[in-house]
Amino acid sequence: MSDKEIVKRLHKQVERLIADHTRLMGECRELVAERDKLLADKRRMEERMRSQEARLRSMELSVGMCSSSGDVARARARINSLLREVDWCIAKMTQEQNNND
Repeated sequence: MSDKEIVKRLHKQVERLIADHTRLMGECRELVAERDKLLADKRRMEERMRSQEARLRSMELSVGMCSSSGDVARARARINSLLREVDWCIAKMTQEQNNND
């Protein structure tokens, strides 16, 4: 094989590699854009789910307060649970404040 043929063959391979690189970079940009969109959708859906769960808990609590005695007991248990959570948060905040002082 002559030097000229080797150079031509290498030149074709380099051109093919450059074309592949350009194509793959375009695909990569598209995939990154799609990933970013999906992550934004996921965050939006998670926020919506948290909002709906909070709404559901609120509705369950209000139904429990207006319903029969079994539901009232469940509502009281939920209120007690919420109060324990508030107490826990206050204790954590107090602890953090004491650590910062």
